[in-house]
Amino acid sequence: MAILQNILVYIVLAIAVAYLVKKFLLPNSLFASKKGSGKGCGDGECGGCH
Repeated sequence: MAILQNILVYIVLAIAVAYLVKKFLLPNSLFASKKGSGKGCGDGECGGCH
């Protein structure tokens, strides 16, 4: 039972560290979606960018 608990703790720790690295260390441009980038806001019909 202790082995299972250790494995779960390491999995949760890895997920938490990966989240923190993604949130604070990696640039946002890596994860920016390209949805809606074709239209600029304010040009006639706004593409729902607000």
